[in-house]
Order: sequence, then structure tokens, then C-alpha cells
Amino acid sequence: MPEASEPGFESLLDELLQELDFIEKGLNDLEIRKMLSGELDNKNCYLSINAGAGGTEACDWAQMLSRMYQRWAASRGWKVELVDTVDGDVVGIKNATFKFSGDYAYGYSKSEKGVHRLVRISPFDSNAKRHTSFASIDVTPEITDDIVVEIKPDDVRVDTYRSSGAGGQHVNKTDSAVRLTHAPSGIVVSCQTQRSQVQNKEACYKMLRSKLYEIEVTQRENALKAMGGEKREIAWGSQIRNYVFQPYTLVKDTRTKAESGNIQAVMDGDIDEFVNAYLKEFG
Repeated sequence: MPEASEPGFESLLDELLQELDFIEKGLNDLEIRKMLSGELDNKNCYLSINAGAGGTEACDWAQMLSRMYQRWAASRGWKVELVDTVDGDVVGIKNATFKFSGDYAYGYSKSEKGVHRLVRISPFDSNAKRHTSFASIDVTPEITDDIVVEIKPDDVRVDTYRSSGAGGQHVNKTDSAVRLTHAPSGIVVSCQTQRSQVQNKEACYKMLRSKLYEIEVTQRENALKAMGGEKREIAWGSQIRNYVFQPYTLVKDTRTKAESGNIQAVMDGDIDEFVNAYLKEFG
């Protein structure tokens, strides 16, 4: 190895530091992977984004989160498919559902369930006032065909409607979109991205079975935790993360206290810091 004063020392040191960073990241990934031992963690998943109250502001925030999660999934090497989307009245989206296919997609994505809060100076307010917007994220594992979930036909209401998203003349001129409402659970799923009503209906039933199975597994896991004296409760419906654009920039997770001042990187999909912090604390 060259001495500190010799030519090439700094470049060699940079290489060694990069190698060290690579090794540390690999060890951290292995540590996180050990925590993904749940029954559903290795499954693909559906991630749904729903704009909260607030009209244009909330729809724009939902669109921003949509971009963030698509970039995050792509950075992990997952396949991203749009299952359903409803555009906002002015800008953004009212809701959207994506399917993420890849290693432990559900195990990593489950950390994002909950309400995400944005604080910023609104680009839609001529008075440049600060606005607060909300959007909720839901994540459901995709179950495989070997898992049987019984759904009684009488329990499901099937509605068809005209697709509103992009897709050419076919989807825009036929009632190919499908919405299923499961009466006993209150679960509603919809799909409009397939070419036919039959395909959209099949996709809806697959999502419905996945949601029902997740409920069953969660109830089973909660029962085991109760038997083992587990006292911690995770409320998925509560606010889990704040994104502040003004008067300062900060993203902070309310569950783990993990935070980042690089809000642009976060909105570009760099959220592993928050995901890993959640998995380390709650597994």
C-alpha cells in the first residue's frame, strides 16, 4: 500500500472507502432481511394511494406520492404495474393502485401503511399561504393461487363503469372497468387497466382475496402476540410521516423518529432510511 505522501494514495483511499460503504450496506440489508420472516413478507403487493380531504391540494399530494413510490420500487428492481387510477378534478389523482412485483415487496412496503401529511406553500394559492394536505397509503400482499380464500357470490356487489384513465379508444368507450364491494368486510376494490371487463373482474377478485387473507393472517399474528404478552400496538390508520417543504425542509417519521432534511431525495424515492428504521423497530 502506498504511503500517504505517495502518488495514488488518495485514489486508493477513495476506493477503500467506497468498498467499505458497499460492505456496510450489504450487512445492513442482511440485517433487515432477517426481520422479514412474516408469513406474507416475501409476497408481491398492491400499494394504494388515496387523497384526503382538500380537493386540488390533496390530489396533487397524492400524485407526488405516486411518483415517489414508483421511483422507490424501481430503485429496488421491482416491476411496477398500474392497476387502477382516478384523476383529480383539476390536477393530480384522487386515488391510484399499483402492483409491485419483486423480492419481499410486501415486507418492505408494509412500513408505508398509514396517513402521510404534507406542509408547504401552495402553488395553487395566489396569496402564497401554507397549506396542509393528507393522503393515505394502504398495502396488501398478493396471495398465490395455492392459497384458498372463500368468497360467497352473494356477498359481493359487482359494478361496471367506463374507464377514465388513459388506454385508447377501447377502454374509454366501453364499460370495461369493474368495482367489487364485499358486504361483510366493507372492502372495495376496482380495476380499469385491463383490456376487457372479464380481465378487470379477475384482477378485482384477486385483490379482494388478497385483502381478506391479509386480515386473516393479521388477526392470527395479533392473537399470537397477545398470548406472548406483546403489548405494542401499531395503528395503521394514524399519521405516520410528516413532509415539511416550508418554512424549512424536513421529513420525519412519527413512529421511529427517523428524519431527513433532503426532501428532494425523499420525493425522488430515497425512502429506505424510513423503511429500514421501521423494520428494525417493529419488524
